[in-house]
Amino acid sequence: MSSPSRPPSYIAVLRTPQACRVFGAALLGRLSYGTVFLSLVLALTSATGSYAVAGGAMALFGLTSSLLSPLRADLIDRYGPRRALPPMAVLYALLLVCLAAATWQPGASGALLATLAVAAGACTPPLGPVMRTLWSDLLADRQLLQRAYSLDTVAEELLFVTGPLLAGLLAALAKPAAGVALSALLVLIGTFALVSSPVVRAAQTLRAGTVSAGMPHPGPDTDPASSRWRQMYGMGGLIHPVVVSVGVGMCLGALSLLMVVFAGRHHQGAAVAWVEAALSVGSAVGGLAYGAVSWRVSGQVRLSALAAALGLTLAAAGFSPNLYVLAAVAGVAGLFVAPALTTAYLLADESAAPQNRTRAGAWVNTAFNIGASSGTAAIGLLVGNLPLALCFVVAAAPALLSAVMALGRQRRSATVPALNR
Repeated sequence: MSSPSRPPSYIAVLRTPQACRVFGAALLGRLSYGTVFLSLVLALTSATGSYAVAGGAMALFGLTSSLLSPLRADLIDRYGPRRALPPMAVLYALLLVCLAAATWQPGASGALLATLAVAAGACTPPLGPVMRTLWSDLLADRQLLQRAYSLDTVAEELLFVTGPLLAGLLAALAKPAAGVALSALLVLIGTFALVSSPVVRAAQTLRAGTVSAGMPHPGPDTDPASSRWRQMYGMGGLIHPVVVSVGVGMCLGALSLLMVVFAGRHHQGAAVAWVEAALSVGSAVGGLAYGAVSWRVSGQVRLSALAAALGLTLAAAGFSPNLYVLAAVAGVAGLFVAPALTTAYLLADESAAPQNRTRAGAWVNTAFNIGASSGTAAIGLLVGNLPLALCFVVAAAPALLSAVMALGRQRRSATVPALNR
């Protein structure tokens, strides 16, 4: 056991019985999400010869995957990962195999590919939210849980760096469709390794007992759907992390495009990879450092402060005189990314009843992904009409506004009980 003067470490997290096994299985399955996007883009483009068709199919894939994530997570919460995850993984993998087969040779129908992409996105297994729920089941100590969430967030981000590299290597050595097939294999192996873990079996039994013993069942005149809605959102604790996650996602989505534009205007288009690498390295360093600190400030205040710091740094990035400075500022901005997401997931976990944890985490995930897509689209409309430095300031606004809104809501929530005393 760790003493108060020596907080628990990341090693203590990984030494938790069965933690390495279940975490490794989840990461293997989630690596599929790191390889599938680039593999699909390359495969769809190669098969159709059209960037428009490939982009449209990928937009549909990402949209259905993000928007339906809370629904899939709800199935996990209601039926447990051992019953709900395998069918999702099998369907998702089969659809990816169909996409790989359809794109193996040129000449595939764009309508067929779009249909398969929509269906695959709808079946994406929510392995990230499930793993974060399992961390909550494994670790009762909130300090250990903070470290576990930080480690999970950093590891997931690294998967989205290594995944495209692996997809690119496969595309160069074989065919882009081979990366799509590999993505199917990864999600199958990872999911079945995850659900076969004793941790999943024990956690599912524990949650089932908690629900039957401690949660009231809907009465004869109660609508089950509205009852679940009240259980999930009645306290409003999920609003804060969801709002800030949208703002952070919009900032990062806009930044991804602004970095490309900045590099292009400085005639160093290829150098944008170094700026993106600096952002990822900063996020990893910030996430690990953040998780190692025992914070006395509340999670709500920390989340708003992190979002505001990210926004201010992004606003300053637009005044960089060259790519070297931009990379340095991007690295500083990255310091706040993983900590912000970690805190959002922690707050979502705290806001939800045990039987709703997966869905709560999925809402944060969905909010971030939708925010990222919206930020990229919005800044794309502005970048040709405004000075680039001003575009960076506009891109920073969602994070700053979400932080202010969240803090204002928290103060109002704290004032109401005080007035009712």
